Amino acid sequence: MNLSLLLSLVFLLTFIFGKIIEKIRIPWIFAALFLGLIISINNPFSTITSSENFKFLSELGMYFLLFIIGLELQIGKMLKQGKFISELTFLLVFTETFFGALIVHYIFGVNWGISFLVASSFATVGEAVLVPILDEFKLADTKFGQTILGVATLDDIVEVLTVIVASAILGYSGGYTGESFINNLLLLGLLFFIPFLLLLFRKELNHFKFKGIPVLFLFSLFMFFLLIGIGEFVESGALGALIAGISLKEILNKKQISYIKSTVEIISYGFFVPIFFVNVGLETNVNFIISAPLLVLLVVAMTKSTKIITSYLVAKNIVGKRKSILLGIGLSVKFSTSIVILTMLIENNIISSALYSTLIGAMILSKFIIPVLFSQLIQKWDLTFEKA
Repeated sequence: MNLSLLLSLVFLLTFIFGKIIEKIRIPWIFAALFLGLIISINNPFSTITSSENFKFLSELGMYFLLFIIGLELQIGKMLKQGKFISELTFLLVFTETFFGALIVHYIFGVNWGISFLVASSFATVGEAVLVPILDEFKLADTKFGQTILGVATLDDIVEVLTVIVASAILGYSGGYTGESFINNLLLLGLLFFIPFLLLLFRKELNHFKFKGIPVLFLFSLFMFFLLIGIGEFVESGALGALIAGISLKEILNKKQISYIKSTVEIISYGFFVPIFFVNVGLETNVNFIISAPLLVLLVVAMTKSTKIITSYLVAKNIVGKRKSILLGIGLSVKFSTSIVILTMLIENNIISSALYSTLIGAMILSKFIIPVLFSQLIQKWDLTFEKA
């Protein structure tokens, strides 16, 4: 089998299995992750999946995923969140990061810096899983739903910071010293200067009459690959992809962003991102997960309990006891940049396969627990939700 035939098989099975898991409220893209896990048990395509071509396509999938996240970040909205949502977000992220770092450090023997980085990336909320559930129960436009979405939006700041810190760690691990270190700082500064320069000419760019979507898309790809290319000189390609998305969101108008986002999502989720998720599955040691299921359950129990207890203590007097528990359950769902951070760290041998596999296993398990539990409690408790 060659790469083209393997890709055809990946897309066919992702399509079929994706339709099945969507029925249990799991994002269809996880079908590619499950496929990668299955193949990893006894990989008959190891020659192809370890090739430079496959790795390059997977890396582009990771970059496009970060690019889309950047396009979706609402900086202005994040800065306008109320006091209650800001405090709740901070405490939720802080408590899960603290207890998560303890587990990573003492069980897996990782140094404190990497432990807190891994734990903080894992503490963020996966809106991609949560939003469809809120929409199904018509909660998105309620005060309760807006509180959940507010926290999920505000914790994007943590996601951006973890990408920056992870990029800095990867750059440092490259052994840059002396003159090369100064050059790398200048390159990192250039990553932020180029978007700032374009921001100064935002009005001129918006007055520029794009004759069609393809031309606008070409400009976006120019920004995408330019910032990734600069970032890769200092092991910060992921940061470049994220900055490219954020800068385009601030530079272009809403109509242009809508065009870009829809086009990029088709290309990304239709081609590159499934390959990235297959590679994530291939990087996971399924045999370790099977041999140490208690570790996976420990991580799941820690993430869920810290979110639920913190949410209950902070929000019970504001939204009520049952709703505060429901709030904590909803906010414990995982599907964000954490999967990207973990992949960056494992591919650069900064974390072990055991830690990586445990966290991926916990992430997968939560996809089955949270949607079902959240939906069942909403129906069982028969709660009423006030419109926002």
